[in-house]
Amino acid sequence: MSFRISFASARAFALVSFLALSGFLGTADPAYALTAAATVRDGNAIQLGDITYRLDGVDAPELDQVCIDDHADPWTCGIEARDQLAKLIGKRSVRCDDVGPEKSFGKRHRAICTVEGDKTSLNEQLVKLGYAIVREPVKANVKSAAADAKSTSAGIWKGCFVAPQEFRTGKKDGALLGAACRADRDKEIRAVLFPDDLTMPPSCGIKGKLAVRARVTGNIGIYHLRGCPSYPATTKPDRWFCSEDDAQAAGFRKAYNCRRPK
Repeated sequence: MSFRISFASARAFALVSFLALSGFLGTADPAYALTAAATVRDGNAIQLGDITYRLDGVDAPELDQVCIDDHADPWTCGIEARDQLAKLIGKRSVRCDDVGPEKSFGKRHRAICTVEGDKTSLNEQLVKLGYAIVREPVKANVKSAAADAKSTSAGIWKGCFVAPQEFRTGKKDGALLGAACRADRDKEIRAVLFPDDLTMPPSCGIKGKLAVRARVTGNIGIYHLRGCPSYPATTKPDRWFCSEDDAQAAGFRKAYNCRRPK
């Protein structure tokens, strides 16, 4: 064997060894895990340090989303979902096992997250309480919990709602979900779930409008900050966001005439 061949073989062996040690050739999950104090961003997103994770397999109502309860009254189900997630965490640390990038939510990653001292993941607990539905892809153990929540009319399932994904995209003719949905009140129900004047959640003053022209940049809408020329002109926003990161994660881009206020 020549020196050149021996050197090439040795270099290839070294590269394979490096990749194996680095985890690039492994198939075990999670690829990365982080344990820290958690900040709840919404019903299915939590922030550990400077990283925001979406709970894998989970889709909770948005903060500005409205549902109908079992008494036919509208209620802020998105805020309730966020508060339920915060209640599950309390002041305890959270471990999030990264299971891959979230293509639909900007730079965020999907994760299976567990509170210190718990055996059941937050993913499963939130779905079982009925404050989130299942969303593909799914690596977390949530499907049986979702079936239980639906069969017992837990959380949002006790009333009537649309899937969060359909609310985000303004799909007003999507399927109505929940035990209190009535086919003979379809028009009235949709008017409540998609109100003309969407109420702004507390401290969430960024306006979002769905816009066909935003698709040129791969987005579904445009967001407007306070202090921007377009802000007062946007009188009936389709969405409200609490931060630019939230707006961008939902597929909205900043208005071109908009600059961050000083």
